[in-house]
Amino acid sequence: MVEKVVRQRYPFEGGNEMLRLRTPVSHPFSLAFSASRQLRKVQARPFRSSIRMASAKTVEHVVLFKVKEETEASKVSEMLNGLGSLVSMDTVLHLSVGPLLRNRSSSLTFTHMLHSRYKSKEDLQAYSAHPSHITVVKENVLPIIDDIMAVDWIADGLGSLVPPPGSAVRVSFLKLKEDAAGDEVLGVVRGIPESFKQISEFSVGENFSPGRAKGFSIASLAVFPGPTELEALDSNQELVNYHKDKVRDQIESVVVVDYVVPPPPAQNASL
Repeated sequence: MVEKVVRQRYPFEGGNEMLRLRTPVSHPFSLAFSASRQLRKVQARPFRSSIRMASAKTVEHVVLFKVKEETEASKVSEMLNGLGSLVSMDTVLHLSVGPLLRNRSSSLTFTHMLHSRYKSKEDLQAYSAHPSHITVVKENVLPIIDDIMAVDWIADGLGSLVPPPGSAVRVSFLKLKEDAAGDEVLGVVRGIPESFKQISEFSVGENFSPGRAKGFSIASLAVFPGPTELEALDSNQELVNYHKDKVRDQIESVVVVDYVVPPPPAQNASL
């Protein structure tokens, strides 16, 4: 979704202007799903390229969009460019936005993703309430989407705030059963990087914006050097199933999407 990491709350995600779209969700927990159909590619607005080191705590903000099938490519580009322009705001540490590489969830068919980072919840709130953000959402986002969900969590000890261009990102959202042990599930997810050395950066936490998350309460974001390393993880089915089995009985449903961080504007070719 943009060129600088931004942790934000979209007006349609929370508050008085929240967009409430209901979509059924039911899918077994999985670290790797079979690839769905290739999504239509459009020009993406990338993140800001300056490397910034993260503090002890960083707010992660991920928004998933489902663009209407009949939407003209120019309208999608306007949405991405509008969201991308918000990276210039002082509260935004990082923001990237663009089309998904793969949607690995059959029940929620999202097409685009925005990932941003902030120093605090207050900075995210300031971004969400800013007039420029509200204008982009009303004029460029809401008219062309069928569905949306957003999850916010606090990450510990990130090495860098800005994933390099070409990095592959896997985002997973988990919805727990009513009697599930949340701490146990979090512990299992936190241990994933120890088994999958392809992961260069890992973030996990509990969602603190329940009104926008469709009931999903645990989120993780894994960064890989590129799509090849991400595919290598999927090829190790025995190890993937080992982690799945640890929490399978406690998970009601899951959303998993893959995304490639766009290149800087000068290298961003029209598709």
